[in-house]
Amino acid sequence: MELDFERCYRAVDSRDQRFDGWFYTAVRTTGIYCRPSCPAVTPRRENVTFYPSAAAAQRGGFRACRRCRPDAAPGSPEWDVRADTVGRAMRLISDGVVDREGVPGLASRLGYTERHLNRMLGAELGAGPLALARAQRAQTARILIETTDLGLAEIAFAAGFGSVRQFNDTIREVYARSPSDLRQRRTIRRPESGTITLRLAYRAPLHAGALLGFLAARALPGIEDIDATTYRRGLNLPHGGATVALRPGDRWVEATLRLTDVRDLAPAVARCRRLFDLDADPAAVDALLGDDPALAAPVRAEPGVRVPRAVDGFELAVRAIVGQQVSVSGARTTLGRLLGPAAPGELRGFPSAESVAELPDAAFRMPAARRGTIRALAEAVADGKLDLEPGADREESVARLLELPGIGAWTAGYVAMRAIGDPDVFLHTDVAVQRGAKALGLPHSPRALAAHAERWRPWRSYALMRLWRSA
Repeated sequence: MELDFERCYRAVDSRDQRFDGWFYTAVRTTGIYCRPSCPAVTPRRENVTFYPSAAAAQRGGFRACRRCRPDAAPGSPEWDVRADTVGRAMRLISDGVVDREGVPGLASRLGYTERHLNRMLGAELGAGPLALARAQRAQTARILIETTDLGLAEIAFAAGFGSVRQFNDTIREVYARSPSDLRQRRTIRRPESGTITLRLAYRAPLHAGALLGFLAARALPGIEDIDATTYRRGLNLPHGGATVALRPGDRWVEATLRLTDVRDLAPAVARCRRLFDLDADPAAVDALLGDDPALAAPVRAEPGVRVPRAVDGFELAVRAIVGQQVSVSGARTTLGRLLGPAAPGELRGFPSAESVAELPDAAFRMPAARRGTIRALAEAVADGKLDLEPGADREESVARLLELPGIGAWTAGYVAMRAIGDPDVFLHTDVAVQRGAKALGLPHSPRALAAHAERWRPWRSYALMRLWRSA
């Protein structure tokens, strides 16, 4: 990834928060690297080097700034947009695949050799998959050190390090402090025993009302619980279950996690960020959509509308199938019957594909054709023939979805947008989309609307949210 020096330096000089996560500023005279919005005095240009990733800055011998905490910056929005191998790799690394399966597992998922994958990531990001995963482990370890009472040895293995010595050496190298020194200086207050509370940074603005409203209308009892300010839900993670409460604020979303296994912290954070679309670049999205006179007023009135994504691709696909040709409330009722009752106050994760595939016919209180579609979906996901997570090949996953009986273009597109994370989906046949287009004075026949939507690329998923809100 080539970084234009002058553009980067201007962003640093103006402390522009929009560029946090896009690149990192390393200062040779101090040996530290910062996010572009760091409040410290702007370094002289001859002392500055720019890196495309924190891992690359660490490989260059720089440590993280103690003031601006560059490791806590929102991720680059580029990895949400890009559907190529590097973009898929970054999404998988953030979900902890390297920690669980190693580089061979990552390479196998992407269909490349380890050597070629290292070459591609090195060329783009200045660091290979191991270095990128190591940077993430260091951040996970810092969070655990500062927000839990776990022993340092427990934290080492929970964060994904292979040994306590490797953990100690990495923390000293990245933060220029020992783990015990970080713990003495911790400032984050834990609300109760057994929980981890952290702040998930995002690029402003964030329209929290639109986000929570969309999720509230579709919330499943026993899985989700939403009030005016907080979204709560159960999660299924690689090492066990979890619950999370997400409360949007002015500069970050406060996340309170209760994990069965602390090794799941990194994937839990990645899925929460994905659900709330926190790595998006709303300024870029709103600038393009606002250029359309029909969308200019909604964009000015409600800046920062996000696309609510998903924590579980299979769950989202089941919701999409059940929701075909029925109201949102009707789909909730049908899904509630499928899930069965939950204990009072309990929040659980959505059943796995394997569990749904084994359910008896009596559990599916829906037409036989729809039941067959859900069974086919569950079997394809359980067998590994269909990948619905953000690291999937988008085109391949959509093609395989369309091969399943009962799944058409609308359902496949909806799943691609919310589960796989495609920012450029447009459902021109959706009745509510057409109604929203008419309300805004846009062409509202399917063909004419699809043609008009071409000007909204590559952010048509965000335009779709605007039209749904206008409906």
